[in-house]
This record gives sequence, C-alpha cells and structure tokens, in this order.
Amino acid sequence: MRDRRTWRARGSSGVARLVHTRGILAKPLNSIFIHDLRVETRIGVYEWEAKLPQTIRLDVEIGLPSDDVFHSGDFADALDYAAVVKRLQAFAADHPHKLLERFAQAVADMLLTEYDAPWVKVRVAKIAPIAGVRELGVAIERSRAK
Repeated sequence: MRDRRTWRARGSSGVARLVHTRGILAKPLNSIFIHDLRVETRIGVYEWEAKLPQTIRLDVEIGLPSDDVFHSGDFADALDYAAVVKRLQAFAADHPHKLLERFAQAVADMLLTEYDAPWVKVRVAKIAPIAGVRELGVAIERSRAK
C-alpha cells in the first residue's frame, strides 16, 4: 500500500521546511548533479574491451551532507563541482571493470565515502554499443549505512 500522506512547505524568514500535514518535520533533500559527463575507461567482458579505452556517459546526483551553503553562500560550504568532475575522470581512467554494474557501484562507493554524501544516484551508459542502440547502461541509487 502506498503512503498517501501529504507534505506542504512552511517557512519563516525565507527558510523553507517540509512539514507533514500531521506536523512531523521532514529534512529537505539537497543535491548537486552532473549530467552527460563523458569519461574514458576500459570496461567490458570481451578481451578487446579490456585493452581499448572507450568513452562512456556518466550522470551522478550527490546528496549534500549539509545545507549550510544555502544559508551562508560561502564556497567553503559547497561541494566543488569541478573537483568532483576531475575526480570522476581520474577514477574512470584508473579503474577498469568488466561490468557496468560493478563500475556504477564503485563510483557510488567513492562518492559516498570521499564526499560524505548521505546518498547518490549513478547512471552509467555505453554509447552506441550495438547497432541501432544509442545508449545502454545501468542506474543505481545508494545510501550510506547509518
């Protein structure tokens, strides 16, 4: 059975909070996303794939460990998008995996650990791997153990 409870926004001083209609506070979900990042890696089950780097498409959404940046406006409180992109590029270049599923899990583990993210969404796709197919891949969502 689906949860049919409703939520509404309530705030003061310009600060929005999600409040359940029964009065229970819910923490807002804040994230950054990086879409359509093309990275080079060696991935695949065939011998030639293990030797030849290929470009794959990577989309990530990273839950922010804090909402401080939304209140402070300070870069020190933000997650540096450029640093995340650079890390993803280096990670892909240095980690050959046979399966997209394993690569996606490794990316999720790295983001959860290194960026203290409470949750992540990772989508990995091979580009035009089969005639007539634009992309194929895997999408996962992971959260840190509490």
